Amino acid sequence: MTSSEHSISVPHPIRTFLDAHGADDAPAAIRCFSPDAVVTDQGETFRGTDAILRFLGDAGSEYTYTSEETGTDRPDHEHWVVAIRLVGDFPGGVADVRYRFTLDDDRITELHIG
Repeated sequence: MTSSEHSISVPHPIRTFLDAHGADDAPAAIRCFSPDAVVTDQGETFRGTDAILRFLGDAGSEYTYTSEETGTDRPDHEHWVVAIRLVGDFPGGVADVRYRFTLDDDRITELHIG
């Protein structure tokens, strides 16, 4: 992604999710999702807010890491991609991941992390 893509502002539910997730505030993060949302991460799929809340509470909990947003893209009117660099004590130490969001009615309906 180019530096100009980094300046794209993401919609409120995505910003709220990213901020809450970064602060390890799973209850605030889950409010950004629709009741039937789907999250996919590392080959696992979590359906519905109960499963997603469990995922958010457990995701990366065995590691210490920092995250930095490195870019943003909007491929179409309902999809957003936020690139994030993770640096920590997990295997490999550095990971560049993309959070691919689908929005509907100001709620996240899908999130693919990879």
